[in-house]
Amino acid sequence: MHCFFAELEPSISVTEQNLADRVRYIMRSKIFDDAELERLRREAIPSSNESAMAGDAAPHSTDQHPHVEAVMDLPIVVDSNDDEIVSHELEQMRSILEEAILETRSTPLENRPRLPRIPLSKRNRAVVRALNPMLVTYLEASRDLCETDSILFGAAVAVCRIIGAKLPMVGRATTQSSAIPAWRKRIEDRIAKARALIGRLTSFRSGNNRPRIVRTVRMAFAGTNISLSQPDIARKLTERIDDLKQKIAAWGKRIRRFSEGSRRFNQNRLFQSDQKRLYKSLERPKVCGAGQGPDQADIIAFWRGLWSEPVNHSEGPWMEVVASQGASVTPMDPITITPEDVAEASWTRLEFSKTQNPIRKHFAKSNKLIYGLRYTLGSLIAGWLAPR
Repeated sequence: MHCFFAELEPSISVTEQNLADRVRYIMRSKIFDDAELERLRREAIPSSNESAMAGDAAPHSTDQHPHVEAVMDLPIVVDSNDDEIVSHELEQMRSILEEAILETRSTPLENRPRLPRIPLSKRNRAVVRALNPMLVTYLEASRDLCETDSILFGAAVAVCRIIGAKLPMVGRATTQSSAIPAWRKRIEDRIAKARALIGRLTSFRSGNNRPRIVRTVRMAFAGTNISLSQPDIARKLTERIDDLKQKIAAWGKRIRRFSEGSRRFNQNRLFQSDQKRLYKSLERPKVCGAGQGPDQADIIAFWRGLWSEPVNHSEGPWMEVVASQGASVTPMDPITITPEDVAEASWTRLEFSKTQNPIRKHFAKSNKLIYGLRYTLGSLIAGWLAPR
């Protein structure tokens, strides 16, 4: 059994024990009945018809290619009890493959559509298994690596068209979708409505009594016991406006928080799928200036002209008034602090310190230390304030 599996799937490395465990699990779980197991055993043995079909597979030039709309409706499984693909479906697949390869060869590399992820199913496996022998002739005729890449990409496009997967239009550069998420659009709509309501309430508070404004204000206070004829309606309007402003600020923070979380989630998902694309997006600057940068000599001359230009501005008349008033103020006499001044001050008095902790004054053991330090501190202050 392991030898047959190695011949059928040479690219998959699996041990004999793992293969036996999988077969035992399939047999015990009763996933397939006896008829299906017998049919799978027959399909596992390569038939002569399939070999002949693979040998005769060659590119046929056709003048008319089928449309994508017809390709989407192409049935793959003709019977629920038979997963084999009939001959007329193989011919349609061959024409689709040829069309996709021709389109890929004529399309620049940067304009190729991004291939979607295809779910792993029996139907998709059957399509890929049917297209594999058709690629032999194309790959043998390939001259270089670029042509081989275009052939494989065209085969992938053909698979997507056959199974009905959505692809961007060929010839249009694939760019990241900039659609606004639904949750963000809802919050932005709330913010826009709240701002419009704030404008109406502010206009009504300023004295605008137009019918439309009054109707909007009444709708804003609907369901409450507030009437527009109340004497404190101005205070109610101010409270309502402040409440709306706080809601707008909260909604804005929610958008920023959700956007940051969404950005981290997309980066983590992109790191798992395509690390190279993630690093390119991180290295690409957000704003790219068009054209060549300015000359270094021009930059130096520009800033040198700004720095060397004298100050030229007109001062207000109030500055002259303040300057004239300050000229009549007599300067204060210099104050000299001596050690005697420091010794006369008592550090244990709350009225003097104001900012000291009152509980500290109840520590009697610290009084002697404080009185001993005041002379040393006084001499230090006198030395610090002495003219030099």
